[in-house]
Amino acid sequence: MTGHELFARYAFPPNELGYCGPADANGDLASHAKEFDGAWPYLTAIADAVGSDPLDEEVVRSYWVGGRSLDKVDPEMLLARLRTAFTGQVTGLLAELPSAAGVLAHHSFHVFVVYPWVKFLDRDAPTALRIMQACRIRWGAVESVDGEQVVIASQPLAFGPAGLALDPPMSERVRWRKGDLSLAPPPQRGATVAAHWDWVCGSLTDDDCAALASATQTTLDLVNACAPQGGTQ
Repeated sequence: MTGHELFARYAFPPNELGYCGPADANGDLASHAKEFDGAWPYLTAIADAVGSDPLDEEVVRSYWVGGRSLDKVDPEMLLARLRTAFTGQVTGLLAELPSAAGVLAHHSFHVFVVYPWVKFLDRDAPTALRIMQACRIRWGAVESVDGEQVVIASQPLAFGPAGLALDPPMSERVRWRKGDLSLAPPPQRGATVAAHWDWVCGSLTDDDCAALASATQTTLDLVNACAPQGGTQ
C-alpha cells in the first residue's frame, strides 16, 4: 500500500461527513492532503524528523496509527509548530499545556488536545465523549460481518473521576462498504481492524495495535494531567 492510499483510507470518513478537507476531492484525497489542515502539520513534522515525504507510507501510518517514527519528532518543536498552525482557531488544551512533555505527532493528540471537545466534558460529557470516540482511531476485533457492516469489539472512551479512560471492550457496528465503495478489503471474523468515525479503514497487526494503544494512552495521560476531572463512567 502506498502512503497516498493509506492517507485516503483514514481521511475519507471525516471528509465524507464534511468535517475535514476539501468538499470537492472526488475521492482523490491524497492529492488534496495539504488542505486537511488538521493532519498536514503533523505529517510534515514527522517527515522532517525522519527525512522523508509527508505522504510516505511510514509517515502516514505513524500519524494515524503510531510507531517508532513518532519518537524522532522533537516535542518542543512540534508544540511550537502546532500553536503556530492553529493560531486563531478555537482549540482545547493546546495553548494551556505547561510543557511539551507527552506531545505527539499523532491523531489522538489532535482529537483530545487540539480539538475543543475536551473543554465540554464538564458541561456536556455525553456529547463530547461521543464525538471524540468517533473521531479517534480505535482498534477492535471483528465479531461478525453483516452485509455492508461489521460488529467489532472495541474499547469505548469514558469520563470518570480520574479523567478520560478506555473502558473494557464493547460491541459496536461500523461499515466496511457502502455500495461499491470500500476503504479496505472485506474484514474477516477474528481480525483486528482500525475504525475512524463509522468506517473500517483496514486491518491492524499486533504491532500496529500496540503502537496505537500506546500513542492513545500517552495522549490520555497528558489530557488527564491538564484538563478538569470529574464525571461518572
